[in-house]
Amino acid sequence: MPPLGAHFSIAGGYVNAIETAIRFGCPTLQLFTKNASQWKAKPIAEDEASEFRARAKAAKLRHLTAHDSYLINLAAPGDELFQKSIDAFVVEIERAEQLGLSYLVTHPGAHVGSGEEAGLHRVVAGVNESLKRTAGAKVIVLLETTAGQGTTLGHRFEHIAAILDRVDEPSRLGVCLDTCHIFAAGYAIGTNDEFESTFGEFDRIIGLKRLKALHLNDSIKPLGSRVDRHAGIGLGQIGEEPFRRLMTDPRFAKTPMFLETPKEADDGTEMDPINLAKLRAFAGGS
Repeated sequence: MPPLGAHFSIAGGYVNAIETAIRFGCPTLQLFTKNASQWKAKPIAEDEASEFRARAKAAKLRHLTAHDSYLINLAAPGDELFQKSIDAFVVEIERAEQLGLSYLVTHPGAHVGSGEEAGLHRVVAGVNESLKRTAGAKVIVLLETTAGQGTTLGHRFEHIAAILDRVDEPSRLGVCLDTCHIFAAGYAIGTNDEFESTFGEFDRIIGLKRLKALHLNDSIKPLGSRVDRHAGIGLGQIGEEPFRRLMTDPRFAKTPMFLETPKEADDGTEMDPINLAKLRAFAGGS
């Protein structure tokens, strides 16, 4: 079974995300290292980081992953936001490194009308500066596939490939594929033929060896909608079968997979345990 986790809250302290992972029987987790809707954050105290690293090691958690701030836009055409985004991204890398995380997931950004090629050029420049300023960091930056809302880049595999091909240090980058996002972007995965065609295209354009993590989310909106709205596993337009294939596909047996699905049902029922149980059943586990 692939290492299966979810995005867990750090409310009350970073260690609380680990305790939630343990409670749900997860060997991995994803978290924010700060409020994702704010630029500034209080520095992580070294004793807190040390406690987190020690607890994660004791719990034998692997592939620990952070998602960066939603405000960062490395594709921004305006110099003020572009430089502010680089500065913030450097901090995100440093915080992930301090916590001993394996991966930092980031969206490529939005070109805001400058055009895809100009936006991609900007992302490459922003990534290059960020990695140069964090020389020696071991955390791997994962470019996330996107739904393509507005002028967001990353909704075509070619966008991701262009960034990976052009950056100065490609070995410090990988890819995180979000099932909801690629579906909303127009990549069908419903039938076995569609599933194989889409992942074959990913392999041809980017390379499956670059795929380091998966976000497992169903989609409220239909195929090709270009709208990013997550649903619980099997409760959206994608349906259960593609997730069953992902959980049993030997190509992804060691790839960490994270839920980013709604945390509660309308009646207040906690949904992470339900979605995790469903995925484990797909994999033949319990």
